[in-house]
Amino acid sequence: MNGQNEGRRAGMPWVWGATREEVMAAYPCDDLAGPDDDRLVRAVRVAAPAHEVYTWLGNLRVAPYSYDWIDNLGRRSPRRPMPELGPFRTGQKVMYIFAVEDVTPGTDVTVRTRPGRRFALFGDVWVTYRVVPEGDGSRLVAVLRFGAGRGPLNRVRRRLLSWGDLPMMRKQLHTLRDLAERTA
Repeated sequence: MNGQNEGRRAGMPWVWGATREEVMAAYPCDDLAGPDDDRLVRAVRVAAPAHEVYTWLGNLRVAPYSYDWIDNLGRRSPRRPMPELGPFRTGQKVMYIFAVEDVTPGTDVTVRTRPGRRFALFGDVWVTYRVVPEGDGSRLVAVLRFGAGRGPLNRVRRRLLSWGDLPMMRKQLHTLRDLAERTA
């Protein structure tokens, strides 16, 4: 790993729910981001097999699964897995603002903010979602990288995104966990 921010900051808002091993592990988004880009790690334990959790990750192509009234224009995220979406493919739209960048089927998917003025507020953001078997269940880990950019306004933007992401990602991971446990 490279870069000081990859030096694995601890505590809020940088780490939530993740083990030391999860924080120290390498993820595909780490290879795509720069050495000075912020790195956030979020994780939850799921009492469902990894394949069930990964199936639910596929639904991120149609809804964000966080606070629907904010992220999904008030529409409820689907409450059933949607295998008809098929496997992830590079370039597919995910959660409106992202596109699939890299896929390891059954294990992880990495997304990046889509280009364009509509998404400029977020800057470059990469997210890897990884599902890892653990005992009779699994772990769902999300690692986010925020582009470093330049200037004081960018530092403020990155700080606000880091704190703002925390409740959103927490809700998303908990919702995906609950749904996977229910359908397992």
